[in-house]
Amino acid sequence: MISLAASVLAGLAQVTARIEPIEMAIGQQAQVLLTVEAGEGDRVEWPVLHQRQMLVPGVEIINTQHPTYNTMQITLTSFDGSLYHLPSFKVKVNGKEMATNELALKVMEVEVDTTKMEQFYGPKDVQDNPFQWSDWAPAFWLSVLMLVLIALSYYLYLRLRDNKPIITRIKIVKRLLPHQKAMKEIEQIKADKMVTSENQKEYYTKLTDTLRKYIEERYGFSAMEMTSAEIIDRLMQTDQQSLDELRQLFMTADLVKFAKYSTMINENDANLVNAIDFINQTKQENQPTEEVQKPQLSEADQRSQKQRRVLQVAIGAIAVVTVVIFCYVVYSIYQLMS
Repeated sequence: MISLAASVLAGLAQVTARIEPIEMAIGQQAQVLLTVEAGEGDRVEWPVLHQRQMLVPGVEIINTQHPTYNTMQITLTSFDGSLYHLPSFKVKVNGKEMATNELALKVMEVEVDTTKMEQFYGPKDVQDNPFQWSDWAPAFWLSVLMLVLIALSYYLYLRLRDNKPIITRIKIVKRLLPHQKAMKEIEQIKADKMVTSENQKEYYTKLTDTLRKYIEERYGFSAMEMTSAEIIDRLMQTDQQSLDELRQLFMTADLVKFAKYSTMINENDANLVNAIDFINQTKQENQPTEEVQKPQLSEADQRSQKQRRVLQVAIGAIAVVTVVIFCYVVYSIYQLMS
């Protein structure tokens, strides 16, 4: 049933051809319009025509296009005067081939009065267009600018090469904890046998300085610049342990250093033990033992690094601008030469 219906519809379809104009001069163009009267669902197969194809000897196809679904437009021309018979075009509708009506095209030659040949000009040679500076000026000046930029970038490169980079190395060093430093210095005091030395002022000065450095690193205040009483008062706000022995130690040290007080050996031993006990009772062991040390650059080194960055950015920007100008100059010359 479907094939029967398609056959009936194909039988109802009509294909027509029309040409405008039917007369034209040599070299002019004529339009052939093929029209198919069929339903929207019908499958239409147009004839396959190619550009520069000779439809018949003397008539050439210039172009083909489809303005609408059911039309095809063919542009023709001819350079020989004659009356041409154009055969019918084959169009398939739903697989059934249908032929259009035949057409005729008359191509008229241009009459030339050979008795008045003086009014015609002979063939001319190839014309050489005059040189115009206005056309070439932009490309010329941009080329000059490009050369200047290349020279400038080379100069900046030399400056960058001479300005050698500053290489900084980050070091990771092991550090002693505050109580480790203090115990190391106390061990040195023991090794120097300063407890039994007659120079008690030096002994108590080194012992109290060791405690002051420990307190300063452990508690975070400037114990080296404070008096013994100020240190004890400050420690009372943060730590209540072993302050009596520490107070006695500082008091003895002040008497030895400033009042020429003389102590016994057992008293020196007791103060040393009190210092060790204070350190052991207040130490913090769960602290990182490695420290990252970043080198501090001088002002001259910092200026040098900044200059290198500026030079690198300037060279990069000049390179980009130079490439853009080069591409534009090449394109402009190509346009002028073509």
